[in-house]
Amino acid sequence: MTHQHKMSEPREDLWTILGVPLHADDEQIRRAYLQKIKDFPPDRAPEQFERIRDAYENLRDPQRRGKQMITAVDPEADLVTLLSEDTQERRFAGWEPWQAALNERKP
Repeated sequence: MTHQHKMSEPREDLWTILGVPLHADDEQIRRAYLQKIKDFPPDRAPEQFERIRDAYENLRDPQRRGKQMITAVDPEADLVTLLSEDTQERRFAGWEPWQAALNERKP
């Protein structure tokens, strides 16, 4: 019996769907989402609307955004921080969120 591995298709870059940079803050992501759904309303472009909605749902949550960064299409991409630039104090949150994201990725 042979075991075949199904190659997964590369995922779309959520930041590209919304048209925001990797270091976009919550407000930039929200504004981009609102503009995109005006351009692609569900009654005229349902498939585009779903892609935009899914991208927004994943990027508006910091934990999901972090997971997307870990499992990004381009493993050679520069590392970016999830903290806003105006954050003065940075605290170590622990390894648990990263470990949970990595464990979810395991087959």
